[in-house]
Amino acid sequence: MYIQRNLSKSLTTFKGLHFPYTSTKRSTKRYHATIGIGGNMGDTKRRFEHLFVSLQKDARVDVLATSLILKNPPFGYLNQDDFFNSIIVLQTNMRPQQLLTYLLRIEKKFQRKRSFADAPRTLDLDIVFFNNEVLNTPTLCIPHKGWNSRESVLIPLVSMAR
Repeated sequence: MYIQRNLSKSLTTFKGLHFPYTSTKRSTKRYHATIGIGGNMGDTKRRFEHLFVSLQKDARVDVLATSLILKNPPFGYLNQDDFFNSIIVLQTNMRPQQLLTYLLRIEKKFQRKRSFADAPRTLDLDIVFFNNEVLNTPTLCIPHKGWNSRESVLIPLVSMAR
């Protein structure tokens, strides 16, 4: 069951079982990572719940918080369904490249197939921020490129600040 709120004609927020969520436990892990999650194939909100439970069970990460879920139009390739997006904040002992490899494995576990840029997807996991670090390599850019101009990141982030 989700509580739905229309922000505009094209933007809708959803609150559900674990979105938003704030942990009451203190993490001893070293690094703080903000992960953008998205998808637009199948039952995405349910997939987000499964992702949350999967992360909760994984000793490599501690889930600190999640945002509400935002339904928003696609960008780039427009001939596809609307996306659902949210934010998950983690603590981990993995460094950025290790975390990226870990997230790519999770995407694969959730049936992510890469066909072309901005294609429909079951699950997309992006490192938005990592411990206030700045990194720009061929495989990883932190902060995530364009994060500050995307409603799909900004609205969930702002919802966590309330």
